[in-house]
Amino acid sequence: MHPRNVWQALLRPGYLLSPWPWRAAAYLLTGAVTGAAVLVALVAVVAVGSVLAVVLVGLPLLAALAFAGLPVAALERRRLRLVDGDDASGAHAEPPSPGLRCWLTTRLRERATWRELGHTLLTACLAWPAEALLLTVALLLPLATLATPLLLATAGGGRETKVLKVWTVTGWPAACGAAALGLLLLAAGGYVLGAAAGGRAALTRLLVAPRGGDPRSRVVELTRSRARLVDAFEAERRRIERDLHDGAQQRLVALSMSLGLARLDAPPGGPLAGQLARAHEEAGAALAELRELIHGIHPQVLADYGLEAAVADAADRSPVPVDVEFDRPSPRLPQAVEAAAYFVVREALANVARHSGATHARVRAEHRAGRLLVLEVQDDGRGGADSARGTGLTGLADRVSVLDGRLTLTSPPGGPTLLRVEIPCEPIRTDEPTPPSEPVPSTEPVPPSGTTRVVGPATGAGCGGCA
Repeated sequence: MHPRNVWQALLRPGYLLSPWPWRAAAYLLTGAVTGAAVLVALVAVVAVGSVLAVVLVGLPLLAALAFAGLPVAALERRRLRLVDGDDASGAHAEPPSPGLRCWLTTRLRERATWRELGHTLLTACLAWPAEALLLTVALLLPLATLATPLLLATAGGGRETKVLKVWTVTGWPAACGAAALGLLLLAAGGYVLGAAAGGRAALTRLLVAPRGGDPRSRVVELTRSRARLVDAFEAERRRIERDLHDGAQQRLVALSMSLGLARLDAPPGGPLAGQLARAHEEAGAALAELRELIHGIHPQVLADYGLEAAVADAADRSPVPVDVEFDRPSPRLPQAVEAAAYFVVREALANVARHSGATHARVRAEHRAGRLLVLEVQDDGRGGADSARGTGLTGLADRVSVLDGRLTLTSPPGGPTLLRVEIPCEPIRTDEPTPPSEPVPSTEPVPPSGTTRVVGPATGAGCGGCA
């Protein structure tokens, strides 16, 4: 197995006979040249910008120095391949939208940009002189000593020569001894160059090419991808609801009408009339179940009139009396937020009707400071809800957490139970109201917006028993 980087190569017996010492020397040499060039460029930009700052022309030039690390870091990631075969990708995230302003804002907020600027200053001020000195000591001086016999035969005329301008060699025995010493120094210098190149590469990788990318950037990207998945999930819900409404439901309506007409034509009291009556009833029951299924997937009232009307409709369907309170005005929120909030309310009210013997429930919602949706579902049931006893509360919390929200539960034994949801969001600004989509046939009236009190039969239990 071939070594992936210079550190692995240093541990191999054949390191000196491999290309790795020369790759390390090339890495340090190109680093010294790059550092010197970057230093000259930075000094020139600062000088020109300072002179032109008097007439304000140089201020943008000086401000652009904040991005000086970007091209240098890109070059460093390419140079890193000389001594490290692992992937050397940057830690920058993609801007959320196109445009120069968005790109500049994204880069200025990233830690990677400032790390790369620090790496550039380190390269220009400290790294390249050290690399140049190391190359001189570990490579040039051993090579000069190794070339003593050649110098004696050419410049010294076979009598004497100076090694490194300080050591006089006379005669061929001394020249051969100097060459042997140079060979040993060159071998030791190869290991020194490899270790130095490995250390320099490790510093470069830490600052401009971290393994696995920048954790902060990865968190931002994961958050954005999670939001995209939520939007795609809600879009798929709406598509399924629309297909069921426009396809299967319309066919069942037509089937029910055909069976009704057939009942009128069949002789009354006969076996055919009875079978048609049963078929007509089954078609009606299937249609009712399909309407409930469509309503559960994505209620049309939510898409047309918003969260307030959808919550009031859910309260109207609840067998427990429910008070619904919304702050006025009630703005339209992002579709993912409205859907999550609605399904939390619907699930909570379903648990109210199933578990804890509540006789009354209340749903209250407000949009605080235009940035935070606060939703509360409270009942007067027996309490004692425990998320460890089931997956109901866990599922609700997971649905809310996808939107960076938070779900808290207060349910002491004996009640009351309070389910509180907080979702950060901003209202959707529209110049005119959203036109309603195709209505889903339903026997339930759409409740008016505003603070609504909806009362149903007083049976069931509280959300304090969410399983």
